[in-house]
Amino acid sequence: MASTTRSRGKVRERREDVARRVLAAVEEMMADGTPYTELAVQRIAERANVARSTFYLHFPDKSRLLLALAEQAVDALFGVAVNWWREDHSGGRAGVERAMSEMIAAYRAHRRTLLAISEVAAYDPDVADYWRGRMRGFVEVVQERLDTERDAGTVEPGMDTPTTAQLLTWMVERTIAAHCRLDEGAGDEQMAHTLARSIWLTIYGVERPAS
Repeated sequence: MASTTRSRGKVRERREDVARRVLAAVEEMMADGTPYTELAVQRIAERANVARSTFYLHFPDKSRLLLALAEQAVDALFGVAVNWWREDHSGGRAGVERAMSEMIAAYRAHRRTLLAISEVAAYDPDVADYWRGRMRGFVEVVQERLDTERDAGTVEPGMDTPTTAQLLTWMVERTIAAHCRLDEGAGDEQMAHTLARSIWLTIYGVERPAS
């Protein structure tokens, strides 16, 4: 039994090692300037030093490969913002400004993968479903907080929380994406400041002094 367990563990380690090598190869090739849609499976396999057949054992197609890449990128993009939505906001908008700064930095770090998701989602249903699902999950986090604030009387009583949550989520994601395409980084601080102010005023309507 112990021998079987060890054998299974080694197989799992080998599979994980191959997957890591393939993902690293793709990221390196995109960093070299090759768009994801132009990467051929044979080139990826060669760069990762794995057989083409081995590649397909782990990733049935390039869509599944992109989804594997996407997990890390999307977690980095939205993780800090999720934390802000769930924390105490009594300190004013400094917290959301930090979150926006980190989101911009995360987008820059993973921009090639995030651009690929946007491009491929336009014609690939699996990638489109994945992206909509991740965005929908973040919208739900935002709406949950807005509902809590409305119930507590800290925001406008008539706030349409589902629509407001969608507006804030897509505004931030699309604005950061466009900003990072047009700006090399000099305007990141101002963009974070402006996004934070827009988010805060949309939710609370006024600037709260820090407590």
